[in-house]
Amino acid sequence: MLDKIKEFKPSSWAIDNKMTVYLITIFISLAGIMAYNSLPKEQFPDITVPTIYINTINGGNSPTNIENTITKPIEKRLKGIYRIKKFNSTSLQDVSVIVVEFHTNVKVEVAKQKVKDAVDEARADMPSTLTREPMIKEIAFSEIPIMYINMAGKYDLKQLKKYAEDLQDRVEGLKEINEVKLVGALDREIQVNIDAYKLQAAQLSLTDIQRAIGQENLTISGGTIPLNGMKPTLSIKSEFKTPKEIENIIVTSASGAKLFIKDFATVIDGFKEKESYSSSNGKNVITLNVVKRSGENLIDAADKIEEIIAEMKKSEFPKGLDITISGDQSDKTKSSLTDLINTIIIGFILVTVVLMFFMGVTNALFVALSVPLSMFIAFLIMPSIGFSFNMIVLFSFILALGIVVDDAIVVIENTHRIFDNGKLDIKIAAKRAVGEVFMPVLSGTITTLAPFIPLVFWQGIIGKFMYFLPVTLIISLLASLFVAYIINPVFAVDFMKSHEEESKEHGKITKKARLQLIVYGLVVLFSYLTGHYAVGNFTLFLAFFLVLNRLWLYKAIEAWQFRIWPGFVVRYVKALEWFLRKPWRPLLYVFILFIFSIVLFSIRKPKVVFFPGGDPNNVYVYVKLPEATDPKITNALMRKVEAKVETVIGKDNPLVESMITNVTIGTTDPRDGDQNAYPNKGKIAIAFVEFEKRHGESTTKYLQGLQALNWDIPGADIVVNKEQSGPPTPKPISIEIIGEDFKDLTKNSDDLRKFITDAKIPGVVSLKSDFVSNKPEIIFDIDRERALREGISTYQLAMEIRGAVYGVEATKFRDVDDEYPVQLRYNFDQRIDIETIRNLKISYRDMNMGGMVRSVPISAVCDVRYDYTYAGIKRKNNKRVITLSSEIKDGFNPNDVVAKIERTMKDYKKSGNVIIKFAGDKEEQQATMSFLGNAMLIAIGLMLLVLVGLFNSLGKPLIILSEIIFSIVGVLIGVSIFKMDMSIVMTGIGVIALGGIVVRNGILLVEFAEFAREGGMSLYDATVEAGRTRMTPVILTATAAILGLIPLAVGLNINFESLLTTGNPHIFFGGDNVAFFGPLSWTMIFGLLFATVLTLLLIPSMYLITERLKRKSIVILAHFELPKVIMYVPFFVAICQLILWIQRKKLDYGDLDK
Repeated sequence: MLDKIKEFKPSSWAIDNKMTVYLITIFISLAGIMAYNSLPKEQFPDITVPTIYINTINGGNSPTNIENTITKPIEKRLKGIYRIKKFNSTSLQDVSVIVVEFHTNVKVEVAKQKVKDAVDEARADMPSTLTREPMIKEIAFSEIPIMYINMAGKYDLKQLKKYAEDLQDRVEGLKEINEVKLVGALDREIQVNIDAYKLQAAQLSLTDIQRAIGQENLTISGGTIPLNGMKPTLSIKSEFKTPKEIENIIVTSASGAKLFIKDFATVIDGFKEKESYSSSNGKNVITLNVVKRSGENLIDAADKIEEIIAEMKKSEFPKGLDITISGDQSDKTKSSLTDLINTIIIGFILVTVVLMFFMGVTNALFVALSVPLSMFIAFLIMPSIGFSFNMIVLFSFILALGIVVDDAIVVIENTHRIFDNGKLDIKIAAKRAVGEVFMPVLSGTITTLAPFIPLVFWQGIIGKFMYFLPVTLIISLLASLFVAYIINPVFAVDFMKSHEEESKEHGKITKKARLQLIVYGLVVLFSYLTGHYAVGNFTLFLAFFLVLNRLWLYKAIEAWQFRIWPGFVVRYVKALEWFLRKPWRPLLYVFILFIFSIVLFSIRKPKVVFFPGGDPNNVYVYVKLPEATDPKITNALMRKVEAKVETVIGKDNPLVESMITNVTIGTTDPRDGDQNAYPNKGKIAIAFVEFEKRHGESTTKYLQGLQALNWDIPGADIVVNKEQSGPPTPKPISIEIIGEDFKDLTKNSDDLRKFITDAKIPGVVSLKSDFVSNKPEIIFDIDRERALREGISTYQLAMEIRGAVYGVEATKFRDVDDEYPVQLRYNFDQRIDIETIRNLKISYRDMNMGGMVRSVPISAVCDVRYDYTYAGIKRKNNKRVITLSSEIKDGFNPNDVVAKIERTMKDYKKSGNVIIKFAGDKEEQQATMSFLGNAMLIAIGLMLLVLVGLFNSLGKPLIILSEIIFSIVGVLIGVSIFKMDMSIVMTGIGVIALGGIVVRNGILLVEFAEFAREGGMSLYDATVEAGRTRMTPVILTATAAILGLIPLAVGLNINFESLLTTGNPHIFFGGDNVAFFGPLSWTMIFGLLFATVLTLLLIPSMYLITERLKRKSIVILAHFELPKVIMYVPFFVAICQLILWIQRKKLDYGDLDK
């Protein structure tokens, strides 16, 4: 009665054209391996968020002037650009910085062009003469250095920099490298240090000297002249050969006197004043910050750099030059990728072993092959869509591991069932098997894909980061369909045997097996002789497994298949029949569990976090001194901070890989979006060794120790935090005070900061304001009226003072390597003395007095006063803003701390016209939760469409979809019992992914019940038969998915490369991957465990109830002569039943199970 024939034509074609399929399989395998080798390798996806940076310089302007004359005109034009998410600006002394962030679906090139157009329009509203025109560039996350190369030795700074520049040139020559920045190096400068008093006595000005030097250092073209039918170019070349030539240049004074420059100045071939410093473990170094080009292979780049260093050490660099590498991202990337690959192998082995016991060794291998083949197909597609090989992609394969085998399990298991140990021809059995399960498998795959489709359209930086997961899964699952329908049936036809045929080879080593062992032995011998020990050991394992299977393993498999598992099936059928006698019982039990899970969750209160995190790999100590602090002072203070740090981490700590200190450059938190240079800031970056090398010792204690440390360094604002896990997001505590009146803004920011600080909320590191109002300033107030009477313009005064302090660039000195500025400036002791600057005289010809040369001291027309000013003015979306921000101490739940701050803020009474709101991390969390909620609804809608199309019914799809809601019960119970952290992002994705898998199993069961009823079975018998028949594939698919995730969930790491080469598996538990992906893995494991029980007990019960109610409804509607479609109107049938009860009528419903 179940002999209805179905057939899927492409599978039948594949079975009839086996050689073509085998060639396709070989091609996919070889091409997939080649594609894998060529894919860029990275730890995290190289995401691009359309963020544009605008930098404009106009010297001599206060932050307020910069805001009014540059920042506001540009913001006015930016406001009209479509698809801008937000724009922030900072108006500093002389500088305007604007960062424009677009929505992630805008291309970077388009965003940059739109910003350029807006700035061009705003240029007319800005000052006509700017020190530097607006510079516009995009900000990329790939600009974060991938490694730091530190160079030190007993050499002078000039020679050390020469070695650094040689290495810089070689590294920048690699195609994988975008740029290499030098930090801590001195920049060459030709200094003309002038005695201000001698210059004044000679009645000369800096402009006179600048002109004289510039006019002597020339290379210009004199045109062309005809000569013998040619027109050679006439060149005048008179450039300086050595800096000493500058001393002998003659300068003519206003009175006509002629002097050599050496008469009043000294020329020094020296260096610019040092602004940035870098040190490694307390020793000054020159650091090369290496920035990778976007889309290139991180691991290849690091390997090539190490080769260059080794080569140059051998052939070019002296032995005393010490070169070390720190902060090498490739080490962490290699470790993370290797661990994830090994996790895939562990999961693959576990899945294969389980399949062997259920399906036999041969069938299990058919199914297991779908995993690498699906991955190979994905590898072939990934380069064309710009994907790299990173943690997210690898986790997608782990997640897919248990799902891609589902299709193959169903196809092979159904083939084996129909084949029935040789009672039916294997070709016919394979064709019928594929045709029979084609629609449920296809529908199951589509419903599994459905939850991931909305995730592809996830906007924002989190969406960009996670985009790789749904796309990789979709590709892998579609590839698994191809493997299940085209390749697996061909393998089954050629290799599937009846039990009698297989049993002939059991318990003995046949001639064929002996030949295999001989071949294995030859391969092992050849591998050992050629040094390929891994290949030899793997072949040895295959030989061992062959013998094990022939002599013992087959007994265990037969015992499981023919005694143990059938016993489970019988007990399951009895339990199912017991439930089906009163099918409402499972519903009642699940409802009770649902209430229990909510109560348990509320009692246990697991920690809810945004992104999961584990032990820190890097700890950063950020130091901020008062504005305008000299970088030398900052660098000296960093020695004290280093000494304090060493009291916590100790000296020569084996867990510490490196400790790098930077001053001025590379001292800001990447999450601030500000990578400018700050002489008053320093940063210590502490990098720990890989997790495996820590031997179970936690690095969290060092983070907590530094956060709790009493720094006791006056004037220093010190914050300690760790690296961010996942994509870059704002700080967890970020409070914005928005308004226009600075008095209101500053008052509220100070009051609110004190209000929250006084509340002493646990977990807050230190609430800081980004507004600085105490930057010291020396103001020269010009008496314009008096200056004009003397015939001196404000410009002359400003340029004279600026030249006295900054100096003036006269020309460029060129050598074979580069060009260097020739800088005119007063002697150091004169240019730092305010009284000397005040008494400088401005010499000029007074045309009102017949061209007489006059000299007027600056003090005659200027007053000097000392004051404080704003360090900068920040704006967000056209409004002034002051931000209060803080990190969260390690061990505290950020969401709990933020909630306490919000409750505290409700009691704060603001003053003036300001808006106070939480921003930063909280905004991202709210947006993420909103998206994931909508994505879940869309996914359910898509699955409903597929299921309605499959069953041509609404009731059956609703039964199957109910599994999604009830499976969350398992998640809540599991998380609550073990009190695990729930990640908004990772747990949310896990719940969405869970929905597709549990629906897939429900489809298999309901579809078979429908198929059995079409064959003539009664409703009850078909339901029981569906449970009995589909129990094995349902258990198998769920077990495969769970086992694929278990190694990652528990953090099991086995290094198969070292196991095969040296025999040492390096087994350990934990690591970055389990910390990051653990919440998602456990979500799916808990959900699948509970959902499997639902599929086998609740779904049959709900199916039976629904179908019986449907038959009852048809009879009732027929009694009232109403169309059947009305049964889908909520409560309508119940109203009809109530009418019948009032009328005391009893209808004959007949056999509801017929």
